Amino acid sequence: MEVIVLAGGLGTRLRSVVNDIPKCMAPIGGRPFLGYLLDWLQMYPVKHVVFSIGFLGEQVKEYVEAGKWSFTYDFAIETQPLGTGGGIRLALTYCKEEVVHVVNGDTFFPVNLADMPSSAPITVALKPMRQFSRYGAVELEGTRIKAFREKQYCEEGLINGGIYAIRPADISLDILPQRFSFESEVLEPGAAIGAINGWETDSYFIDIGIPEDYSRAGGELPLWFRVQKASSAAIASKAQVLFLDRDGVINRLLPGDYVKKWDEFHFIPGIKEALAIWNKRFKSIVLVTNQRGVGKGLMSDADLSRIHARMMTEIMDAGGRIDLILTCTALSDEDPRRKPNVGMFLEACQLLPGLKPEDCIMIGDTPSDAAFAVNCGMQFILL
Repeated sequence: MEVIVLAGGLGTRLRSVVNDIPKCMAPIGGRPFLGYLLDWLQMYPVKHVVFSIGFLGEQVKEYVEAGKWSFTYDFAIETQPLGTGGGIRLALTYCKEEVVHVVNGDTFFPVNLADMPSSAPITVALKPMRQFSRYGAVELEGTRIKAFREKQYCEEGLINGGIYAIRPADISLDILPQRFSFESEVLEPGAAIGAINGWETDSYFIDIGIPEDYSRAGGELPLWFRVQKASSAAIASKAQVLFLDRDGVINRLLPGDYVKKWDEFHFIPGIKEALAIWNKRFKSIVLVTNQRGVGKGLMSDADLSRIHARMMTEIMDAGGRIDLILTCTALSDEDPRRKPNVGMFLEACQLLPGLKPEDCIMIGDTPSDAAFAVNCGMQFILL
């Protein structure tokens, strides 16, 4: 694979929180945002990366040259602003492959590059989103993009995720001016004549272009990579059955509180994509969760069932599955079904005949989860 990273963003909307650095170099958890983007690219057989740089591009160059990467790289340096289109055109002069992927340097949308179609001159990765006005909606008909709509409030729709698969031989950029917008001068006219394909994928998405999302990225990006690490460890094991905790593994914790309704349930970044992979890898997937909030009367069994029904719908829509959900609502730590006690595992053994501890692996986020795995005799992965 060959990839262009658009790393020349000015970051004007981030000036209130970061100054004098390119947007892709904004620090997230003690390292530049660009580092997370490149770590993701290294998950794929990317052999060559071209960095399209301009504003304060020397900082990008120094960071890349100081690192150890699995790919070779070049820098397409804008001596004057060229716009997204001019930047891509310049970067393409450093590329040799029939298909080149382009990614935004200020957006983290970790789609499966190996699965991204590339038969059209340009294919755009599309992210389904709800209740948005910051992005323009994309109108998709089959695999063809019909139109890119102006920014306005949209209850539900698709947005341009900022990742493209381009076939350089099939597009003509030389006829365009020195500085131009790839979106308005290439994608929009191309969609009007049916030359642009769209590929919908519900991967995790964050754009650090505004302070609120930049702040949110600090907690989410490291967690996304922890999910990938845990997933890789589970896949590499010999286990056939995967046990999962819920709060802190499937959904985010509410510090000092319980998830009592669907509006409070937020998936951990990357977990739905991981579940889609686990769907193909494991014979059975079992959720075991302590839900003391029901026992305390803060929510009902019906509330919990509604949450789990919505959770399962979204997981299945993303290509994943959970075969069995076991919950313990008891207040007492002595209850045999409450983790770290083994009651829910014994129940799983009754419902899944032939289940053996040595065939199981557990992903959890607390000492209680680890103790549960040890008590059951199964392997454990800490998220």
